[in-house]
Amino acid sequence: MRFLGIWALTIVVSSQAVAQTCSKAGSTVYCDNGLSGQRLGDTTYWSNGTTSTRQGYWTHNSNGTSSQRVGNSTYYSDGTTSYQAGNTTYFSNGRTCRRSGNSVYCD
Repeated sequence: MRFLGIWALTIVVSSQAVAQTCSKAGSTVYCDNGLSGQRLGDTTYWSNGTTSTRQGYWTHNSNGTSSQRVGNSTYYSDGTTSYQAGNTTYFSNGRTCRRSGNSVYCD
């Protein structure tokens, strides 16, 4: 479940247009852009009214988007891909996110 929280967080973070930082405390995620989420089971409920539900290797979002994780790569329904190497995730759109403890920093 820890993986789900970080992974769902990365999905939300990667969709934002500006640099931001998000931290996880228990089952709650807080981002400095005002977005927050609460994970209950396989579903994360975001403060903007959307949800993200993990089913196997897939994550389905209530806004109609989805993603699939295969090994260290993730394929998003908008055509973006990402690759995770250690604590860093590299996105095909040039974005980079780094995990440090319970926080994710993106630029």
